[in-house]
Amino acid sequence: MCQRALLAFDFDGTLAPIVAHADDARVPDALARRLAVLAAAQPLAIITGRSVADVVGRLGFRPWTVVGNHGAEQAGVPLRPAPALDAVRSLLAGAAPMLTAAGVGLEDKGLSLALHYREAADPEAARRAIDALLQPHQDAGSAVRIFGGKMVVNVAPADAPDKAHAMRRLVERCGVGAVFFAGDDANDEPVFSGAPPQWVTLRVGPDGHGTAARFALPGPEDMAALLDEMIRLGDL
Repeated sequence: MCQRALLAFDFDGTLAPIVAHADDARVPDALARRLAVLAAAQPLAIITGRSVADVVGRLGFRPWTVVGNHGAEQAGVPLRPAPALDAVRSLLAGAAPMLTAAGVGLEDKGLSLALHYREAADPEAARRAIDALLQPHQDAGSAVRIFGGKMVVNVAPADAPDKAHAMRRLVERCGVGAVFFAGDDANDEPVFSGAPPQWVTLRVGPDGHGTAARFALPGPEDMAALLDEMIRLGDL
């Protein structure tokens, strides 16, 4: 049984600064040291859109658990096929030359797909191309759920757990009442909007004014001061 508070963090844009190339993202060493102190004292989880295998080597410390694929992948649980994505995979394979020309990169994470356009010469045109391509799958009865992020469009099975589901599972596993969650993107908003009043929720980034989170932080560069305060209050 876990004790004390559950601390949960998104990765990109929350602990790791957003970078031009996703493969370069890492938790800064100074932040990783603070997170290691907290993780040694209470359950600390990472809940990310990345796959578990992708993110674990980027942390610099060992959390209690990692949840990947926007809430659908549990660390230590083998990935199961997601047939709902097969039709979209086929569509994207046929459109590969067009997507490449538009500067769109496809990342297949098994339980979700990500169409990145951060490196496109014309990001707005790249986003329009993605939206037009995925339009047949946007209907309410679609087998997939399509949602945006920071310069990325994500596709997941419509019935896949999201981060809000993942947080509720973690809270049940821990049996805690005190919960902290920090995130920076649209896929973190279900956690913020569904959080019970006693949870502490934090939106990281300059767009925090349009969030359901209770608190906001200007950016990941300000996370170190917050973690220092958590360590101080916990007398760690």
